Amino acid sequence: MKYHVVLEKQKEGGYTVYIPELLGCISEGDTEKEALKNINDAMELYLEELKASNLGH
Repeated sequence: MKYHVVLEKQKEGGYTVYIPELLGCISEGDTEKEALKNINDAMELYLEELKASNLGH
């Protein structure tokens, strides 16, 4: 499955990145590369938690 990734440069420096399809899945980084790595890690954790919570019901 593919998701949209939104990368926003911040005035104070660094980048904020989020995935609109995964409500609350957000991260940041000092560089674009770091922010994209961090959102990938956050997405993996988000999806693991979602899967675990669905299996628990």
